[in-house]
Amino acid sequence: MSKPYTAIVTGGSAGIGAEICRQMLDAGYEVISLARRAPDFTHARLHSVLVDLLDPQATAQAGHEIAKQHAVSHIVHNAGVIWPNLLPDVSLDELQGLTQIHLGSAISLVQAALPGMESAGFGRIVLMSSRGALGLPTRTAYSATKAGMIGMARTWSLELAPKGITVNVVAPGPIQTDMFYDVIPAGSERERNIAQGIPVQRLGRADDVARAVMFFADPANSFVTGQTLYVCGGASVSSVTI
Repeated sequence: MSKPYTAIVTGGSAGIGAEICRQMLDAGYEVISLARRAPDFTHARLHSVLVDLLDPQATAQAGHEIAKQHAVSHIVHNAGVIWPNLLPDVSLDELQGLTQIHLGSAISLVQAALPGMESAGFGRIVLMSSRGALGLPTRTAYSATKAGMIGMARTWSLELAPKGITVNVVAPGPIQTDMFYDVIPAGSERERNIAQGIPVQRLGRADDVARAVMFFADPANSFVTGQTLYVCGGASVSSVTI
């Protein structure tokens, strides 16, 4: 890169978020991980800010402090939770919590960084949705808020395009992470059935998703905005049983 860039990566402590941090560090970025715990690796250009993104006030404060101390050029909003339930068992508390972590925290962080991006005439925003946005049993609150991220990104892309800021979405399918295995037992027949139901015949890996994020984050990709890229092994054009 011809100039240093600084990226906020939410949920950067583990799984997909940690891999995004690693790939951005390899590409020369300064990286700020926002998560409830620090990443389990260190790097001279890796900074960790501990925050619970379910807390609106704490999230807004963290965004404000980071924007004061850093010229944030990239935001990758990767953090998320599932909280699966069939419709009769869905609570409004769950919906409100997932709305905050998937939508509200993204709004707060982008609002904090936006003046700096606008001043620089450059910015890259990548939101992490899910193949589940297309619908999946037990995912009422999750799919609703993940689908909301796609609509929000499309709106932001129109508002921010004249300012040199692109906004795109990566939507993973089943990925081998702790969050996936919190719902699907590792080594189970259910896990094997999911893999067999994906057209490419395997589960995804964190690096599969991180490479898609890096495409949207690339400063050279200024003509791509408002798009959703499904990293799902073909599951978004087929069907997957979980």
